[in-house]
Amino acid sequence: MAAGATMKDPYDVLGVLRNADADAIKRAYRTLAKELHPDLNPDDPIVEQRFKEVSQAYQLLADKEKRAAYDRGEINADGTPRGYSAYGPGAGAGAGARYGGGGFGGGAAEDIFADLFGGARARARTRTVRMKGKDVNYSVRVSFLDAARGAKRRVTLYDGKSIDVAIPAGAEDGQTLRLKGQGMPGMGGGGAGDAYVEVQVDPHRFFERDGDDVFVDVPITLSEAVLGAKITVPTIHGQVSVTVPTGSNTGSTLRLRGKGIARRGAQPGDQFIRLKVLLPDKPDKDLVDFVKDWSKDYDYDVRKRAGLDNP
Repeated sequence: MAAGATMKDPYDVLGVLRNADADAIKRAYRTLAKELHPDLNPDDPIVEQRFKEVSQAYQLLADKEKRAAYDRGEINADGTPRGYSAYGPGAGAGAGARYGGGGFGGGAAEDIFADLFGGARARARTRTVRMKGKDVNYSVRVSFLDAARGAKRRVTLYDGKSIDVAIPAGAEDGQTLRLKGQGMPGMGGGGAGDAYVEVQVDPHRFFERDGDDVFVDVPITLSEAVLGAKITVPTIHGQVSVTVPTGSNTGSTLRLRGKGIARRGAQPGDQFIRLKVLLPDKPDKDLVDFVKDWSKDYDYDVRKRAGLDNP
């Protein structure tokens, strides 16, 4: 640092409060040292400078005497007396010698390096740190049916390589799949990180999912509802034929066992068909006349039956 340059507050550099205890300071330093170590960020002068600042800040705050002197305003962030710098007048002599310079990588900081990166090798600052590579995250979008039945999706990795990812049957929205060893390469012989793929499931235009069960609303005609009928309905596995019971109503539900989501190692869910009675868009005169005559003798109060007359 040039003489007269502004020195950063060591508490700010480590991201800790001024009343932080020694353990909190040590944890903050360990985290930053792992992230910023030059062995893991070769040829990056910005990261190297940040690493030096972090090391210098920890060197001061880890020493009770130096920290107390700094808090009292007696020394600078680099350990020199106030009014001096490590490269300015009086550096390395007099009162400054009492507290020591602010170089990085020695003393308490070096002990941390030994703990993090391997003893004597850390002290020698070799480039043989063994560390697992970083994990990476991706996402893929799949249709409702592909998620329900299983599918494959191609994912392009950070290095341009593409791999096919198996989407398991029954995959849920937000589910994460792990691809072991497909992350960033490790350092010093360390293994590669992992890739995590988040599955994003698009909604379906008429199927709905609840756990492993599937629901679908199916319209039926007035005659099918009154007289009963055989109708064809969709399932996630294809079309099937079902029987509409005589006298069915809107809201009547039919259950198709085992026609829901079938996940590996789990009991298949069911599909539920919710019937909805729909009248013609424009009822013809014969239907209107029939209903008028019929309702004279057979009309009924549906709102009272639903309890809506007594809120």
